[in-house]
Amino acid sequence: MTASGINRRTLMGTAAIGALAAPAILTGQALAQEKKTLAIDRVTPPDIHKFKLGGFQVLVIKDGARASGVPGETFGTNQTPETVGGLLAQNFLPTDQFVNSFSPTLIDTGSEVILFDTGFGPAGRAMGAGRLIEGMAAAGYMPEDVTTVVITHMHGDHIGGLMEDGKPAFPKARYVAGQTEYDFWTDGARAGTPAEGNQKAVLASVKPLADKMKFIGEGGEVTSGITAMLAPGHTPGMLIFNVESQGKRLILTADTANHFVLSLQRPDWEVKFDMDKAKAAATRKKVFDMIATDKVAFLGYHMPFPAVGYVEKQDAGYRFVPKSYQFDI
Repeated sequence: MTASGINRRTLMGTAAIGALAAPAILTGQALAQEKKTLAIDRVTPPDIHKFKLGGFQVLVIKDGARASGVPGETFGTNQTPETVGGLLAQNFLPTDQFVNSFSPTLIDTGSEVILFDTGFGPAGRAMGAGRLIEGMAAAGYMPEDVTTVVITHMHGDHIGGLMEDGKPAFPKARYVAGQTEYDFWTDGARAGTPAEGNQKAVLASVKPLADKMKFIGEGGEVTSGITAMLAPGHTPGMLIFNVESQGKRLILTADTANHFVLSLQRPDWEVKFDMDKAKAAATRKKVFDMIATDKVAFLGYHMPFPAVGYVEKQDAGYRFVPKSYQFDI
């Protein structure tokens, strides 16, 4: 699938047909007369979710989801399997497997179209991921509509969609990333370490865009109403973002918490993919104490789709409360 995919006229016709469309239509065969087409080789379009935040429009796209093995091998790695399984069972969840989903987010401010993270991209399509561009198209956004791409951190499931066929997937965009994060992953000291594999992805997909990139840190501004907060631990320089418009507020928490039960109800439990586990736990507590105290919504990249909710303090951690109609009225 290419990034240049589908034009707005084609999109509206396809969207109207939706799930009733014949496979021939969804593969793009019936769109052959259009100058630009997006080949969609799946009958079911990707999940998307739209809501308003003050004067901003927020679009969450499900880039994909996958079964990810025994939960205790990723979360609560400093706990016994029985302890992890017990907490899952209390929350009506299976103990032998969990599902991980991936949710890039687009914010349309009215003057800018800002994309936060890019999913797996081409590397994920064999496993049914890499569906960001399809989801954007279903909501009426073309890759060339994106004015800014923000990278919260530089793990593969966040930067994989930066490139399509060796070219920038979002050809008119500028880029925003954390200075600490970029410096870490491009440092030659990563060679020969466990971080080397991910570094290769950064060098291939992020470094070629550096001349169009604005590097920021704590308090850095993406645009009016969207500012960064440093949230280290999962990676050395991960950024999360405070989004405010017309008195409404949303925190984009990236990978601060990666499971709505195991990371939130037990924020001090260690997580396999947190590079500095103690610092990541401290960041989780700091961030979600703020969210709970301020009673604001957050959007977590790996939360159950559509990945938006609230937390309230509970025992040693927090209880996740999915959003319902709060943004509709």
